[in-house]
Amino acid sequence: MYVGLKMLRNFVTVTPKTSVLEAQKLLDESRLGMLLVMDGGRLLGYVRPEDLSASLPSIMTSLEKHEVKYLMTRLTVDKIIRKDIKTIGPETEIEAAADIMFTSNLAGLAVVDQAGELIGYINRSVMLDVLVEEMGHRQGGVRITFEAQDRTGVLHEAAGIIAGMGISIISTATFYHDGKRIVVIRVATDDAAPIATALEGRGYRVMGPADFMHEWQ
Repeated sequence: MYVGLKMLRNFVTVTPKTSVLEAQKLLDESRLGMLLVMDGGRLLGYVRPEDLSASLPSIMTSLEKHEVKYLMTRLTVDKIIRKDIKTIGPETEIEAAADIMFTSNLAGLAVVDQAGELIGYINRSVMLDVLVEEMGHRQGGVRITFEAQDRTGVLHEAAGIIAGMGISIISTATFYHDGKRIVVIRVATDDAAPIATALEGRGYRVMGPADFMHEWQ
């Protein structure tokens, strides 16, 4: 999956002269995680929720309400903008974008074309939606989780066992936990027991919450 297929296209942006109060309102309503700052068609940077909150006056201020309101209408985004904006292209793999966001602790990434023009935005909400989609959660069925050796042909073998039972596979995923390879397959059935039995008969260790319970108790 590529970023360009999942990025947001219609999203709110602000300008350097947008008031901080208006930016705060837009951020609350849009739930974008951050706001991109544009000057015409040029991407200048971004503002984060914490930047906006830090710029707002404390409730302990000695100023009168009308004085605070006046000052806040004068405070604009250009005073708090962050210019260390990270951009990616639409051809970026979705997992690579997620890794950038994770390692840099970013709420989102601007997506630009080859000319550097802003064409989209991707944030944590989009990433979560992609995860749900890739795991096949909304398509129903049940999950089979099993430990597998890190060797060639594991998925092919397991898929063959399931296909031989006339059951369709909705999604597959591989995770690593405590040095072990964990395979998760969502299948289009309401009863995973026969599949579990078949996999165990071929030497796979089928796992469930009980196998990990000692780690979260």
